[in-house]
Amino acid sequence: MKKQIFSVLILLLSGYAINAQDATQIKWHTANEAFELQKQKPKKILMDVYTNWCGWCKRMDASTFTNPKVVEYLNKYYYCVKFNAEGNENVTFREINFANDGKYGKSHSFAVAVLQGKMSYPSIAYFDEKSQLITAVAGYMTPEQILPILAYFGEDNYKTKDFQTFSAEYSKKDTEQTVAK
Repeated sequence: MKKQIFSVLILLLSGYAINAQDATQIKWHTANEAFELQKQKPKKILMDVYTNWCGWCKRMDASTFTNPKVVEYLNKYYYCVKFNAEGNENVTFREINFANDGKYGKSHSFAVAVLQGKMSYPSIAYFDEKSQLITAVAGYMTPEQILPILAYFGEDNYKTKDFQTFSAEYSKKDTEQTVAK
């Protein structure tokens, strides 16, 4: 009996540890998974378009995408996709099949479509809840730089305000919260 209780306790604690660990990491999906999840439960999609050779992409993975505030925000508001712009993942998007067939050199045809031919890495593409591309933002971003952008799209502020106005309000709110602590 003691062994059974001990076994159940171990299982419960290990499950808790796994859930606690998940809260500290971004839940990454393939593009196909994210578009399918979106059909079941609408949520925005953030697509990190990267390449294996991109140093700034690796730096963003190591610093920005491990920041607790960024992780928490992304897991709450987005389905997150890691997409290798030179990879071989086949993507079905709006009933169109995209592949890396060599038509665009090393670049995957889906990356070319999402980035509208502006092949810069890293780039973050933002999709709304209906899989409509909102925009793609190129370049490395620190946690402090990306958080206002995540909030701008994640909370639908882009529908009512230009980014400059929103960013000023966001910075003021962030400063007031920091001062209040």
